[in-house]
Amino acid sequence: MGKRLQVYETAEITVTFEPALCIHSGKCVRGLPAVFDIGRKRWVRPEAAPRAQVAAQIARCPSGALKWYPPGHPLPILPQLDDDHLDGV
Repeated sequence: MGKRLQVYETAEITVTFEPALCIHSGKCVRGLPAVFDIGRKRWVRPEAAPRAQVAAQIARCPSGALKWYPPGHPLPILPQLDDDHLDGV
């Protein structure tokens, strides 16, 4: 089974991470390590920096695996794909 969409919410921002899209460039971790730290079980902590900083760092994600939304915004519905069918076929 493919990896599921990860959602991290605060009162100010919702951050989503789509593991299947990630190219592991490390820009998020190097750019804002207080928020993005792969050494933690809950590796995204949007509450650790102001919303504007989190959103700006997410905008630098080259793969689009990280996205942010304002509170209350509907999140995308992703198909469940297994590793053999990442193209949805």
